[in-house]
Amino acid sequence: MSTTKNKEQSWKHLSIENELRLFQTEQETALGLQEKKDQWFDPVPRKFLLKDKATTTILFGGLTMAQDYLVGGALKGLGYRVEHLDCPDNESLRYGKEFGNRGQCNPTYFTVGNLIKHLHHLRDVEGKSKEEIVRNYLFITAGSCGPCRFGTYVTEYRKALRDAGFDGFRVLLFQQQDGLKQATGEESALKLDASFFISFLKAVLLGDILNAIGYRIRPYEVDVGSTDAALSRCKQYLYDVLSQRKQLFPALRRCRQELQAIRVDRTQVKPKVSIIGEFWAMTTEGDGNYQLQRFLEREGAEVEVQSITAWILYLIWEGRYDTRKRMNLQEADSGRYGLKGKNPALRLLVLGLADRAVRVMFQAYARAIGLHDYHLPNMDQIAQVAHDHYNNNLRGGEGHMEVGKLILNTAKKKVNMTISVKPFGCMPSSGVSDGVQSLITEKYPEAIFLPIETTGDGAINVYSRIQMMLFKAKQAAQKEFEEALAKKGITVQQLQQIPGQAKFTHPLQTSRHVVACTAANTVYGIRGFFNWISFRQNREKIEGV
Repeated sequence: MSTTKNKEQSWKHLSIENELRLFQTEQETALGLQEKKDQWFDPVPRKFLLKDKATTTILFGGLTMAQDYLVGGALKGLGYRVEHLDCPDNESLRYGKEFGNRGQCNPTYFTVGNLIKHLHHLRDVEGKSKEEIVRNYLFITAGSCGPCRFGTYVTEYRKALRDAGFDGFRVLLFQQQDGLKQATGEESALKLDASFFISFLKAVLLGDILNAIGYRIRPYEVDVGSTDAALSRCKQYLYDVLSQRKQLFPALRRCRQELQAIRVDRTQVKPKVSIIGEFWAMTTEGDGNYQLQRFLEREGAEVEVQSITAWILYLIWEGRYDTRKRMNLQEADSGRYGLKGKNPALRLLVLGLADRAVRVMFQAYARAIGLHDYHLPNMDQIAQVAHDHYNNNLRGGEGHMEVGKLILNTAKKKVNMTISVKPFGCMPSSGVSDGVQSLITEKYPEAIFLPIETTGDGAINVYSRIQMMLFKAKQAAQKEFEEALAKKGITVQQLQQIPGQAKFTHPLQTSRHVVACTAANTVYGIRGFFNWISFRQNREKIEGV
């Protein structure tokens, strides 16, 4: 009896399962889920072949204005026809929102719109036809991926270009190139060889150096606009050298002469403000971040920007860090970054040499042009101080660097204020700035930290928030300056009368770092003034008698 009952229950259960399976099949058929669909693929419209090199113009943009210009010169020196795009503005944002998908972040809208704006200029102002533009122009950019929209940029470019009437326009990523031979068997015009990358690297390093020296001098210039005028001439000298593949150091020394002619007064008390955050938002110099760098300078601050060179060093650090971790696995994995069939010791050696080469090149160029006492970040140190608060294995956006930079900025008194800027809704940077950094500011209550998001509008609100925090930074800088005067036993009036102090007036002279404020460091760096003060006091006594 019991066996029969169990069989009946089993058949009943199978009957229900069959009914459910049948119902599932009917619903999937009704919804079209059983139809076979090919995976969507976004093809590159056309290749960039060697036979087209002489007639094709490469459009490039996306870094700082100095670097875009110099990269154009470097590529021209390799035989390419190049045009760098203007810095994205609000008109670029309008084009991006008109032709791009909804819900994109600022960098996508601005960069995609900037390209379309340029193509509209070629068509509507210069009178080129759509067919001529598609045939004779292409846009080249770097590609990557991660927990944000950066991996979809190239697809956004192509979608927006189709909707804007430029279907078939080529947008190429570095990693899409198949070496020197492409799928057709024909030779590629874009040769990503050692010469290409070294030329590109030189342009990036030189752009960083010009930017750093400009932000260091401009806040203290006596003649307004003299720094920008000198930098403009310097960029032209370096562009000519890169495009003609001539010796670089004579041009750097010529740049040094231009910069030495700028008159400065470093007794002006200005807070030093560091800009960190999402890569594009902190790098661009236009409406994409409300022209943040120039706004801070107009408000009386000295700005410290992050270099593209630091990002290159971070990528090298990633490779070294991951290799060391994978070396300890029981078996080498065959993943994209795996060590199967590879020599980890050799990889570490190559990456170490790459790190050293970048730093040596940077410092050689910096010394030649007059950028003294500029230190590239120690990536191991940043990783170490950030690790307790943000895992070094998390690589979205700037990874742990944003946390590490704020800690070091505060602990080592590098700056008076730190601003983290990112696009609205940027997951990696917003999660750090609005989450982890709140813990950092609790541990370092002296830190003046302001996270801001950019949307393309709302500039007045952003400016207002910055001004409120900048007031605190100005107070902190003034306090550092007054403490420096007190420790040196000198008044402001005496400071202004000290003769022969080149650190006050020489644009390329620097003082030893003690605190964040440049004027305070200048006071700490004064030498030989005690004898001068004694001489003045004795003379005043004699004259009084």
